[in-house]
Amino acid sequence: MPSPQGFVFARRADGTVVITHRGRAAATLRGGRADRFLAEVEAGDPQLVMARWTGSYRFGNERTAREHPRNRSGRTGRR
Repeated sequence: MPSPQGFVFARRADGTVVITHRGRAAATLRGGRADRFLAEVEAGDPQLVMARWTGSYRFGNERTAREHPRNRSGRTGRR
């Protein structure tokens, strides 16, 4: 899977963190969530962290596989 790209975050004076993806607002974090996000960004890959926090980390075949006939029954594993 390709690495996420196009995420940018901005820290406001009131402590709010706004995450944008390709120029569009994707998430706004306040309080403790903003603090946890900032700590995680400093510790890891910022693009991947922002993709995970915004829910924009599912690309490609994950969405397609969910709709496949063998995955609709709710069963797991092989038959």
